[in-house]
Amino acid sequence: MDKKLIGVDLGGTTIKFAILTQDGEVQQKWSIKTDILDEGSHIVPDIIESINHHLDLYEMKPEQFIGIGMGTPGTVDVEKGTVIGAYNLNWKTLQNVKDEVEKGTGIAFALDNDANVAALGEQWKGAGENAANVAFITLGTGVGGGIIADGKLLHGMGAAGEVGHVNVEPGGYLCTCGNRGCLETYASATGVVRVARDMAEEFAGKSALKDSVDNGDDVTSKMVFDLAKEDDVLAVKVVDRVCRYLGLACANISSILHPEYIVIGGGVSAAGNFLLEQVAKYFKQYAFPTIRNTTKIKLARLGNDAGVIGAASLALKFKD
Repeated sequence: MDKKLIGVDLGGTTIKFAILTQDGEVQQKWSIKTDILDEGSHIVPDIIESINHHLDLYEMKPEQFIGIGMGTPGTVDVEKGTVIGAYNLNWKTLQNVKDEVEKGTGIAFALDNDANVAALGEQWKGAGENAANVAFITLGTGVGGGIIADGKLLHGMGAAGEVGHVNVEPGGYLCTCGNRGCLETYASATGVVRVARDMAEEFAGKSALKDSVDNGDDVTSKMVFDLAKEDDVLAVKVVDRVCRYLGLACANISSILHPEYIVIGGGVSAAGNFLLEQVAKYFKQYAFPTIRNTTKIKLARLGNDAGVIGAASLALKFKD
């Protein structure tokens, strides 16, 4: 019998699990709530308990698995299997996740940063078409990413793939990292709203978006894109600016890495082809000809499954 993989996607509110074949086909899925109380001390025991419980439920044994892979927020030491600084999990001190999970389940364990494993998922079974060179950008509350080059996930000295901190506007908005003008400050869900509010102040024409901002309504990135699709003049200008920064970042990333695909995912990417076409327009404007004609920009396909699928692929290194 072919051995299976387990993928774990650890988030601040939910922990998602999946059992997959070696080919990346999801066979079972479940999730539990993330208990971040008591400095996150319940998280790893809850993961162990949930895996063991479901193996019992499915009448499976540890020896039927190649390994467990997990994506986690925070700073990850891939070799040691430790995490530190995952503040949305209340993990302020070093967590020896690998040692604890292997001891608790009897199954080999590997982990990586959550954005990196989402990149692996999209590269392996999603829009990346299993190509050897793929860049992944996720547009959510922040902007994250992961880079696969020559079939390998890039870590550098630990922070490779931090595409959210590519500078697109020197001296621009202040970022949580302390720098100004990072892509994250413009193209994240919160960044889009920030751009909209600032541009609304200077805008004098008729616009439903301006009215919402002026009225103190709860403006969201989805609202901005929806109004832009309806040709709201201000919303169109906001989306154009955001897509210009994204296109510029994609061109710069491609000049260094020359990926076959740049895959865009995350909540903001729900704007779909409307977003994609405008990013691609600016990408073509800023990229040099070789890149422009060979690198393709695509929307992510796997949605919420990217994390568990990519995490599971980490365990393939334990395959005989």
